[in-house]
Amino acid sequence: MKVLGTVLAALALSVGFAAPASAAGGTPCAIREGACLQLSTNQAWLVYHGNASYGPVPVTTGRPGYETPVGTFPVLRKVRNDWSIPYNAPMPYSTYFTSDGIAFHEGSLSVPSHGCVHLSHEAAVTFYDNLLVGEQVQVVP
Repeated sequence: MKVLGTVLAALALSVGFAAPASAAGGTPCAIREGACLQLSTNQAWLVYHGNASYGPVPVTTGRPGYETPVGTFPVLRKVRNDWSIPYNAPMPYSTYFTSDGIAFHEGSLSVPSHGCVHLSHEAAVTFYDNLLVGEQVQVVP
């Protein structure tokens, strides 16, 4: 019987039915509610009940010297029309997830940021409207 279980598990893996136990469905992240960001692919997702509910969407992240941090962070606050004082730039639809000002917000998809996660207008609005304060943002390499 143990051999049959092993064969069935191998078959499931070979046809794509099994996913890593830690991954939220359709993303490289382990969170159940919130947002997932993968730096190596410049993609982000919204995650609801452990599955990707939106995305992947293209993003730009921190330039050298201003890298977007890796880890799991809570959504801290949201500001619809914010302005970056240090960089003298608009930050529409900001969803902050670090205490030092890193946020998802509308921005250039071709120019790297100073650590924030730039999204298209549509994606920034969707992230802003759907991420709740206290939900998790997981950033993976």
